[in-house]
Order: sequence, then C-alpha cells, then structure tokens
Amino acid sequence: MATQSGAASRGTTITQGEFAVSNTPGEQISTILGSCVATCLWDDEAHVGGMNHILVAQTNVGGILSDFAGVNAMELLINGLVRRGADRSRLKAKVFGGAKMVAGLSDIGGKNGAFVLEFLKREGIDCLGHSLGGTAARHIKFFPAEGRVMQKLVAATEAKEQPVRAEPERNGVELF
Repeated sequence: MATQSGAASRGTTITQGEFAVSNTPGEQISTILGSCVATCLWDDEAHVGGMNHILVAQTNVGGILSDFAGVNAMELLINGLVRRGADRSRLKAKVFGGAKMVAGLSDIGGKNGAFVLEFLKREGIDCLGHSLGGTAARHIKFFPAEGRVMQKLVAATEAKEQPVRAEPERNGVELF
C-alpha cells in the first residue's frame, strides 16, 4: 500500500505489508516493529524518502524457499521513490527491527533482517546504519525528506505470576 503525503498531513503510520513515500519537509513516517523489519530509503539530492514494513521476507512453499515477498516489498518502495524523483543510484538506507519476540520459536526476525541487508548489498544501496535483533520492540519515526530516523526501544513487560487458588473463595452461602 502506498500512502501519498499531503501538505496538511505531518505524519503517516504504516503497518505490516505497507509502505509510504514523502518529499514533504518535516513530515514523518512511523511504525512499530517486533520481528518485522522496516527499511528507510532516501535520496539526499531529491529530498524524497520512504519506509516499508516487512512482515515476512522469505516464505517456504512446498520445501522451496522464496524471497518473493521481501523482494516485492523492497521494489515497491524503490519504485515509489523513483516516481517521486529519486535516483536509484543515490539511495541510502537504514534498517530496523528483526527482534526475537518469543523465546523458543524460530528466529523469523533474524531472517528478515538478514534478507534486507543482503538485498541492499546485492542492489548496491549503501546501508548507513541498522538496529536489528534483540528482544525489544521498536518504535521508528523516519523523516524522509531529511533521511533522519529516531528509534525508541519498547521493553517487554514481564508477566507477574498470580497465585492460583485451588478452590474459589466462598461467601458463606452454598448453592445446590
């Protein structure tokens, strides 16, 4: 999903599978990530940038590993930037997310992060920084016309154990 920016809008929030592109000074694109990965791409000269939110970069269908979902997400973002005047050869990137949110499950976040970094390398897009992995969620705010990103780690809240009563409390009245 592409989100178009408007002069009255100062921000856009994207969720899983979406992307947004803007060339409006001061506008921000934001998202919240767990195991998902967000790629922030921008062109300094054209003052245009965008961000995507990738849920799963690779899928396994019939025992065959496919990068289609990740490649599609990256190409949709890049094409959106080019339509707004970016030059693919000038794109720069910053990548965020890829946390392992649930212990004991597969590390889909690590795989998502590795996919994006490999994609950028293969396409010749400079990755100026990344914050990947860990166990905390991230709130990302990207200012696409500037290429500036702010990240806030969101620590998981620990579940407190509550004692379980073997029998429910009684109020002195027994029903039959």
